[in-house]
Amino acid sequence: MTPDTSIYIHIPFCKHRCAYCDFNTYANQEDSIPAYVNALINEIEFIGKQSPQPINIHTVFFGGGTPSLLSAHQFDSVMRALRAAFIFSPTAEISTEANPGTVTLENLRGLREAGINRISYGVQSANMEELRMLERAHNFFDVIEAVTNSRKAGFDNLNLDLIYGLPEQTLQTWKTTLARIVELNPEHISAYALTLEHGTPFGRWSAKGLLPIPDPDLAADMYEYAEEFLASKGYMHYEISNWAKNKDEGKRMKDEFKNTSSLIPHPSSFACRHNLQYWHSLPYLAFGAGAHGYANGYRYSNVLRIKTYIERLSTFQPSTFNDFPLSPATVNQHKQSVEDDISDYMINNLRLIEAGISDSDFKSRFGRGLRDVFPQEVEELIRDGLLECKTSEVLKTSEVYRLTKRGRLLGNQVFVRFV
Repeated sequence: MTPDTSIYIHIPFCKHRCAYCDFNTYANQEDSIPAYVNALINEIEFIGKQSPQPINIHTVFFGGGTPSLLSAHQFDSVMRALRAAFIFSPTAEISTEANPGTVTLENLRGLREAGINRISYGVQSANMEELRMLERAHNFFDVIEAVTNSRKAGFDNLNLDLIYGLPEQTLQTWKTTLARIVELNPEHISAYALTLEHGTPFGRWSAKGLLPIPDPDLAADMYEYAEEFLASKGYMHYEISNWAKNKDEGKRMKDEFKNTSSLIPHPSSFACRHNLQYWHSLPYLAFGAGAHGYANGYRYSNVLRIKTYIERLSTFQPSTFNDFPLSPATVNQHKQSVEDDISDYMINNLRLIEAGISDSDFKSRFGRGLRDVFPQEVEELIRDGLLECKTSEVLKTSEVYRLTKRGRLLGNQVFVRFV
């Protein structure tokens, strides 16, 4: 059975580019938003026509940048184009990222009417000094207002993004942030360790000694505290950096993730279905400047700059593009080999805390068992306490390989073995 497809749409506009950010974003180019939306619609229509068969869509994710800089009408225009080009599941998860302080109640109601049913807010911290260091424009009162207005507008699926391991951040300020976040009762929480990316101001400042380098041991303590604290508050740790609630508070959510025979999360779970598409190495189409996609055997990416993206989608000749899902905006493409797909599968699926890698799923995709492909690597990682192998509680005949708690702290040491 052909798996459903997901869609990622990149919105590269920001009011201000934060010093730690290495995403494809641009500040002070909001005047280009109307032309950019038109280019997005052109690309969506183009890919819809290029597809050799109807495509079923079950998730859409607007990322950035700051997608909430688009008006509700512009979201609606893009969603109309998507629904005209593809077949949507009636229960599709349609998410957008947003910054607290960039949304109003009226705007949120418009997003809900346009079909958006999940919002991911870039909160990062509840501490004002940490927000200033990160160059975030909002304060925690903006977060409270955004969550409150989202509920009034009818949103019942919210994610709050956090960053830990910040320069000069203490374990106590991290504990306070988590406590304040949980009080807002979001359905989903993401927590990522800060990385000092090359080419960002943070990266340059740290290289020159102008910014304290985060303490990795303290960051590990923060991560372990998040695991314990969020579990005590009813959040299931289902992916290395992600926690979700159960829609039915009367049930234990953990059971929903043990069924490794299914790649679709149980409907009572608030796990992010779109990100699960990535972690299960399933197909997703990409639209927008700098967007990356994976479909029809290709990993591909679009041109980075906004102006160039708009130009390419307004001057192309349709007859010059034949390979789905490539578009006039595509600048990098790689036809995946089986070895490529296996490496990607290992790195992505091992991020899943409970599901991990089911040997039966691995065999169904690649025709061989995991230990047939990686006998030495698996044996050594199990011996070193970074990987564990257990029999699936649902598929009694299938082994499931998961990172241990120590393996989650040293994930990169595991992933590199499968590249």
